[in-house]
Amino acid sequence: MHSPHDPYVRVRGAREHNLKGVDVDIPRDVLAVFTGVSGSGKSSLAFGTIYAEAQRRYFESVAPYARRLIHQVGAPKVGEITGLPPAVSLQQRRSAPTSRSSVGTVTNLSNSLRMLFSRAGDYPPGAERLDSDAFSPNTAAGACPDCHGLGQVHRTTEELLVPDPSLSIREGAIAAWPGAWQGKNLRDILDALGYDVDRPWRELPAEQRQWILFTDEQPVVTVHPVRDADRIQRPYQGTYMSARRYVMKTFSDSKSPTLRAKAERFLASAPCPACDGSRLRPEALAVTFAGRTIAELAALPLTELAATLDGGASETARVLVEDLKSRIAPVVELGLGYLSLDRATPTLSAGELQRLRLATQLRSGLFGVVYVLDEPSAGLHPADTEALLRVLERLKAGGNTVFVVEHHLDVVRGADWLVDVGPRAGEHGGRVLHSGPVAELAAVAESATARFLFDDSPAVVRPVRTPRGQVKVGPVSRHNLRGVSAEFPLGVFTAVTGVSGSGKSTLIGEITEDLAGVGRLVSVDQKPIGRTPRSNLATYTGLFDVVRKVFADTDEAQARRYGVGRFSFNVAGGRCETCQGEGFVSVELLFLPSTYAPCPDCGGARYNPETLEVAYRGRNIAQVLDLTVEAAAEFFADTPAVARSLRTLLDVGLGYLRLGQPATELSGGEAQRIKLASELQRGRRGHTLYLLDEPTTGLHPADVEVLMRQLHGLVDAGHTVIVVEHDMSVVAGADWVIDLGPGGGDAGGRIVAAGPPAQVARAEASVTAPYLARTCLSRA
Repeated sequence: MHSPHDPYVRVRGAREHNLKGVDVDIPRDVLAVFTGVSGSGKSSLAFGTIYAEAQRRYFESVAPYARRLIHQVGAPKVGEITGLPPAVSLQQRRSAPTSRSSVGTVTNLSNSLRMLFSRAGDYPPGAERLDSDAFSPNTAAGACPDCHGLGQVHRTTEELLVPDPSLSIREGAIAAWPGAWQGKNLRDILDALGYDVDRPWRELPAEQRQWILFTDEQPVVTVHPVRDADRIQRPYQGTYMSARRYVMKTFSDSKSPTLRAKAERFLASAPCPACDGSRLRPEALAVTFAGRTIAELAALPLTELAATLDGGASETARVLVEDLKSRIAPVVELGLGYLSLDRATPTLSAGELQRLRLATQLRSGLFGVVYVLDEPSAGLHPADTEALLRVLERLKAGGNTVFVVEHHLDVVRGADWLVDVGPRAGEHGGRVLHSGPVAELAAVAESATARFLFDDSPAVVRPVRTPRGQVKVGPVSRHNLRGVSAEFPLGVFTAVTGVSGSGKSTLIGEITEDLAGVGRLVSVDQKPIGRTPRSNLATYTGLFDVVRKVFADTDEAQARRYGVGRFSFNVAGGRCETCQGEGFVSVELLFLPSTYAPCPDCGGARYNPETLEVAYRGRNIAQVLDLTVEAAAEFFADTPAVARSLRTLLDVGLGYLRLGQPATELSGGEAQRIKLASELQRGRRGHTLYLLDEPTTGLHPADVEVLMRQLHGLVDAGHTVIVVEHDMSVVAGADWVIDLGPGGGDAGGRIVAAGPPAQVARAEASVTAPYLARTCLSRA
């Protein structure tokens, strides 16, 4: 039995995911880093076990009724954990935030600014004081009634609705109308109302065109449809809906993303004329502080906002301004001073978003907790990583323990304690190879991390390739780019660099298939490959279609007349109907968190017993889905269509994933590599330009090596690869570098240097240069 003052968090028998009964002791009040190749089990230990257990214990102290209202994670598979303080988790959320979410709402800075205006603002004579809610565009009290607090209004025009006026209505002049029966119905109604649907649109009188497209009237008329002679023609009552009304209704009400996207093509957005894009009611905009409205202050970069605010005469104003400045300080310290409070969250990178949440925690002043962070250096330039390390040290100095899952070697070197998990991924990992001071990892021969952390031998210098043409982009004026033009060489590997917020993603976002020289364009991002557990590695890559055909071609399946559909768990027939092919059922435990148990009928196999009786080489379809990519490559070695898909997955380092691994369990880096593998398995014809935004995010240096081999292989095969990248080892191995900056936000948005890595490493105005020079020298 350990004393209550035991200075260690002691984990015994952790079996979450691929962990093999792990026992590990980690000291408290230190900065401890968890390392290991992708899929080794480090996140399962840090988040799936330690954080999950801390959260479970906290929920145990909450009243049972309140517990039902909180989304709870289940108890982790672990023997016991002792010495565990309360925990705060900062994970890389990959969900898409809404357009109403902003820098101000994420950091809670908006609340402080609204309170300042409510309590200490300068009101017009005779105006009554407003509650702080009246200064928020996200509340009924504050939102501009015309644009509902969005700042933009969507309008449509005749040119958008009718792109080809030479067509008649019957020929489809009104492009915004739906196709199929619904579109025919609207044309028949117009015909019944007496409009000429066979005349070219441009020949119709202006007032008729106006009414057809924009009327809010919805007349009901009896329609006598003209159909084939052999079909019964029954008249019906039809209700007319103008093109504008149809588009607006579809855009605002439709649950289908495809229909919404189609409707959006016929809309033009413009700043709301009532609030001039400020999103607020006139009463709120009449109040000022330091001579500016709340909308004007929210649009300033945070560094400028802090300098603008002055306490003024009243004690209330002084207290509120000091509070606001103290909340802005950690955000600026983390290199995000270029952001404004009204900057929409969807326009931020994952790294910027996590640092904003980290800044909020820094201000909270908690003491004695464990902070568990998921790759806080993701999306960070090496210059920003130094600021991050200072912040992590301050969290520790405040009396807290900091556990970080991390691949960045500078963060690993800055740790007090290192937990290395491995040696490899999936079933070949799940063991703790080392738990102790960083320097002692050098003696662990099995560790993939040690090779990169302590190996100073120079890397092989890659000869710089000669480009065979170029793609010209710009001039681009978007976000913080102001008339920027760039030239991307073709047939080589180009890295786009620069500090966070310098405009890298904005610039490469301007590369489209329409540009001369591009040809075929493939953009590979880190968005999830599916939102539900029904989407998995096999279904996304198309592998599952081939596997199901293999099973349908077996003698047993032929004898039973089972087609390909029989072997899908998504449709009735072959699947287990008890769990609808999910493999598990939810068990409601009232005051305890709902738990998922294997389906009592299929035991988690997802198929009914008859389907599972069909075997291919001794395995049924459920057992094949449970194979890892590595094991499946051996199993299907002589089935060319399957083997090719599996080979490309192995080539990008995903041999440890199971074929049936749900999309919801995959990291952003894994999703990106699956997309790349899906692309690599296609037969390539002609030149392709590959565009990747931070492809090494979430990858261990050993995995980066594997990925780079594939990307350089594409260039050697005659294609072009452009990456946005912060990993200097990748940049040093590129043929061409375009560096943006020098800073972020308004201080960035310019091309500081462009050329081969060795040349950019000498650029004086570049923040990237000294870090690139260090890597280039070690390669020289």
